[in-house]
Amino acid sequence: MSENHNSAGGVPTTGHVWDEDLADFVNQPPKWWMIGLTASALWVVIYWIMYPAIPLAISGTYFEGVGLPGSGKWTAIKELAADQKVLDDVRGKFEKKLDEMTPAAILADENLTKYALASGKVLFSDNCAACHGQGGVGTKQSGDKFAKREQGYMAPILLDDDWLYGGKIENIHETITGGRQGMMTAHKDSLSAQQIDDVAKYVQAMSEGKGDDAGVAAGKKVFAESDCTGCHGPDAKGMEAMGSANLTDKVWRFDGSLEGIKQTITYGVNSGDPSARIAVMPNFTAAGKLSATEMKKLAVYVYKFGGGKAAEAAAPVAAPATASAVGTAAPALSKYPLNCTVQTVQIFEREIKMSHDFVYWGLMIGTAGAFGAVIAALAWLFYNAKVKNRGDK
Repeated sequence: MSENHNSAGGVPTTGHVWDEDLADFVNQPPKWWMIGLTASALWVVIYWIMYPAIPLAISGTYFEGVGLPGSGKWTAIKELAADQKVLDDVRGKFEKKLDEMTPAAILADENLTKYALASGKVLFSDNCAACHGQGGVGTKQSGDKFAKREQGYMAPILLDDDWLYGGKIENIHETITGGRQGMMTAHKDSLSAQQIDDVAKYVQAMSEGKGDDAGVAAGKKVFAESDCTGCHGPDAKGMEAMGSANLTDKVWRFDGSLEGIKQTITYGVNSGDPSARIAVMPNFTAAGKLSATEMKKLAVYVYKFGGGKAAEAAAPVAAPATASAVGTAAPALSKYPLNCTVQTVQIFEREIKMSHDFVYWGLMIGTAGAFGAVIAALAWLFYNAKVKNRGDK
C-alpha cells in the first residue's frame, strides 16, 4: 500500500492505492446530503418518542409514546374509534328509524330502502353468499367430488320468482329470522324401484311441459295415488305453507336430471336417511349473529334482487330530516363507508390489534437500521478526518 497521500491530480487520498493508480479519495459528502442525513436521524428520534414504537421485554406491552402536543397519545385503535364515531353519527338517525319499522314499511320509504340496500349488500356477502352465491345467483355443486345427495344447488337461487315459502317481504324476513327446514319423506320403502322410476320420469316431464304425454301415464298414476299430492298438491305446483317445491317449472333446487330426481324421491330431503339430501336454512335469531335491524336490511336486500313478490303497499313513513345524506355522506368516510357493518369494523379492530406487535418490531428494526447508518456515516467521517490529519503530518 502506498504511503503517498496525494494523487497525481493533487486531490488528498487515504493512502490506499490498488493496481498502482486506483486511489481512495477523502472528499467530503455534499452539505445537502449531510443535512438530510442529520434531519432524518433527528426525525427518527422524534417519531420514536411521540408514537408507540418501542416494544418492551414483557409480552404484550410497549412504550406508548408521549403523543402529539395537545392531542394525547396516539394509537390505531383510538383513530379507528374516532372514525367509527363519525360513521355512527351518520348512520344513527337511519338505524333508529329502522329499529321501529317493519321490512314492508322500509320498502315503502325510498331513502330508507337505499340505505338498507347499501348496508344489506355487505351483510349478504358476510353471512349469505357462501351458500346462496354473490348476488343470490346460487352455488351449484356438481361433479365427482360431490356425493349424489349433494348434487344440485347448495342453497336456492334468490334471483328468480320461485319461492318455496313465499316471496313477499314478510315471508323473506320470516325465513331469515326463524330459519327453514322442510322435509320430504324417503320413498325407498313405500314405492318399488319401478314406481320410483315412473314417477321420476313424470316429474321430469312436467317440468318440460309434457306431463300429459302418454309415455309418462304410469308415473302420473303413481303421483296421484301416492302421498305426492299431499305435499305438492294435485296440480304439482307446491304449497308455500309446507315449503314444497313447484314441480311444473324448470327451477330445480337439487339435481334435475332423471337420476337426481330418483335420488330425491328414494331418500327424501332431511328425512334422516344417510343418503337423504340436506336443506337447512339457519335461524339467524337463534344464532345471535345478526341484530333485528340487520335482518330487516337483509330481507329488503334479498327482496330487491327482483324475485320478491309484491304485497299491499305499506303506509309510507316519514324519512329522517337529513335523508339526503344517504347519498352524500359516504365519500367523507373514506376509511369506513356507510355500508360498513359492525362485523366488518370488528374485523378491522382485531386485525389492527394483531398487527401491533409486527408494527412495533418493524419500527424497532427500521429505527435501529437508521441509527446504524448514522453511526456508520459518523465513523466514516471520523476515519477520514483521522487519515487526513495523519497525511497532513
